[in-house]
Amino acid sequence: MQSSHVDVLVVGAGLSGVGAGYYIQSRLKGRSYVILEARDTMGGTWDLFRYPGIRSDSDMHTLGYAFRPWTSPRAIADGSSILQYIRDTASAYGVDRHIRYRHAVEKVSWSSRDARWTVTALDKASGERGQLTARFIYSCTGYYDYEEGYTPDFPGMKSFRGRVVHPQKWGPDVDYAGKRVVVIGSGATAVTLVPELAKQAAHVTMLQRSPTYILSLPGRDAIAEALKKALPSQTAYDAVRWKNVLIQMGFYNYCRRFPEHAKGVLVSFVERHLKDQSDVREHFTPSYGPWDQRLCVVPDSDLFRAIKHGTASVVTGHIRTFTERGIELESGRGLEADLVVTATGLKLKCMGGVACEIDGRPVSFSQSLVYKGMMCSDVPNLAFATGYTNASWTLKCDLTSEYVCRLIRHMDQEGFAACTPRRRDPSIEELPLIDFSSGYVQRGIDQFPRQGSAAPWRLYQNYALDLVTLRHGRVDDPSMEFSKAPA
Repeated sequence: MQSSHVDVLVVGAGLSGVGAGYYIQSRLKGRSYVILEARDTMGGTWDLFRYPGIRSDSDMHTLGYAFRPWTSPRAIADGSSILQYIRDTASAYGVDRHIRYRHAVEKVSWSSRDARWTVTALDKASGERGQLTARFIYSCTGYYDYEEGYTPDFPGMKSFRGRVVHPQKWGPDVDYAGKRVVVIGSGATAVTLVPELAKQAAHVTMLQRSPTYILSLPGRDAIAEALKKALPSQTAYDAVRWKNVLIQMGFYNYCRRFPEHAKGVLVSFVERHLKDQSDVREHFTPSYGPWDQRLCVVPDSDLFRAIKHGTASVVTGHIRTFTERGIELESGRGLEADLVVTATGLKLKCMGGVACEIDGRPVSFSQSLVYKGMMCSDVPNLAFATGYTNASWTLKCDLTSEYVCRLIRHMDQEGFAACTPRRRDPSIEELPLIDFSSGYVQRGIDQFPRQGSAAPWRLYQNYALDLVTLRHGRVDDPSMEFSKAPA
């Protein structure tokens, strides 16, 4: 390790980790920090995923950083543009000078006597493990396993003569030009892949067990473009950001309050694109309510255009078995394929799988409650960045970074060495951290902390409320215990 102690250790150099670096150096003047990144380069999700068509499913005026305007005309941006935006931001503010690549954090150990963390990290370049100490840890590792995605153990997969690939493992050697492709899944990855693959493949079939809500939005924001011409860059960006935040909040609340009406509206949008109502009923009318799972966004109707052009199609059914030539469904229908893409979801991983202990005792994050959506009960001086399920990831991460800086400044001013959320109200009911019926959530949510039934343990998924609470609310509330270092 290049240094033995830092004030703040950030884990992960993705979208939220780079943002965290900016806030730490701008809000905590004079405090040292380092970002440990397990991979060879920054970017996180936007560097890891290389499948065709990879793009945001949120508009970039809210997925972009609050402090650095998104200037591209594309509101729904491709992955390479987002990655370049992250790199440019890190370079512009000098955050890249604080990143140590190929350093995988394996274990963090808190000492109450020393009021600091000891961090053990594997240097992948040398194969050696080293340690450094930190006053505060800020985990920006996201919520899923970077090593592998989730692929069910489908019967007969070994008999298939073609290739099977998960989007998380997509590489330049995956050939789909002129081939018959089946994409298994109907989530954000699938609806991104299908229209892009359809540009070169002989035909692409999206095979889904059940339909998903899909909403088409313009790839460009006409209001944003007009405001950019009339206002200074940051002012225009802030205005569009708030416009989109309010639209997202209003639409989400409408869906939750009037689910049946919202369902009808969403399905009617698809009917306008596809015209064939029988197909819409079978393939685009989910059995669950809007926002019981995350909505999928397609820019400029690209998925629907591919279906209308005949280069792509949707099949709804359950897989009975793979065969030598493709997939056989329980209905008896066969789908011939040269390439099968299993867009079947992610594997969740809490805090990047880092082992944690306090004073020699192992910590199970799943046994704790989430405090203000960013810390765990009874775990001192450790925060994590996570985004919204009903809005852009960065909206919440920006607020979390601001709050972490406010918290550390308060500790500095009052002479405190540690801050620990404490669950003092026995009437607080425990609830799942994410209330989604999606398969990837249900498979892995048990390893994550839980949320409580009331503030400050409740996640309200409400940017306006979090803005008031995290930017302007008290940091010394009754649920936060502050302590000085032992003599």
